[in-house]
Amino acid sequence: MARGGSCKSVSTCEEAVELWCGGYSRADGDGDGIPCENVCRSRSQVDAIKQRIGC
Repeated sequence: MARGGSCKSVSTCEEAVELWCGGYSRADGDGDGIPCENVCRSRSQVDAIKQRIGC
């Protein structure tokens, strides 16, 4: 995972969740539990990825 990335640097929701779980709290700027809404569409999608990667 690229450290110091941003939502502009990810192309998939999985990358966005990895970035968020890795400490980039700004990925979820509005605090709704969905990071990088340019690539992540739903909370259920995000939760499934978090469960799969162990975040």
